[in-house]
Amino acid sequence: MNINDGQDKEEKRKIEEYKKHPMINLADSINHSKIGDLSQLTKGGGGCLIRIITTVIIIGILFFLLRTSN
Repeated sequence: MNINDGQDKEEKRKIEEYKKHPMINLADSINHSKIGDLSQLTKGGGGCLIRIITTVIIIGILFFLLRTSN
């Protein structure tokens, strides 16, 4: 079993759950806005290069914010 197969099955399960219970999507959105999930930013159609670029940008922004707050 490939890791991508497991992720695809999980995404399909979530979509079916959203169709059955539409308010779950709202609850998930609220939870993600409070807690955050950075893996969702690097997930999707991009390959390894997109993930690296996104990660570098996030780290750069965090570093900049930490440097300017002191």
